[in-house]
Amino acid sequence: MKKNDWKDRLNIVYSTNPDFGYETDDNEEQTTLNKAKQNLRVSIDKKNRGGKVVTLITGFIGTDNDLKELGKLLKSKCGVGGSAKDGEIIVQGDFKTKIIELLVKEGYTKTKGIGG
Repeated sequence: MKKNDWKDRLNIVYSTNPDFGYETDDNEEQTTLNKAKQNLRVSIDKKNRGGKVVTLITGFIGTDNDLKELGKLLKSKCGVGGSAKDGEIIVQGDFKTKIIELLVKEGYTKTKGIGG
């Protein structure tokens, strides 16, 4: 029985190129880098947040579960809410120095603060 892969080709209608290969979204699960190799950036952000200040941690390379785990740790240590998705962690409030100290203590040695 032939594999029916029409669902994998939903965005392609027709191609006249005989060498055309369909690109599927078979993204492999990304492996999490070692803590010492993570190049994290910590900054304060107010844009598009209704004037509220948040601490933004970017540059995390790894699985969503590991990102959420790190976000949960940082939010609980700061005692505030936030979210962890799309490779960045948002912590409500201005906790830049505290988060940098926590990350270095956890083993993220390449952590740097950005901006004022």
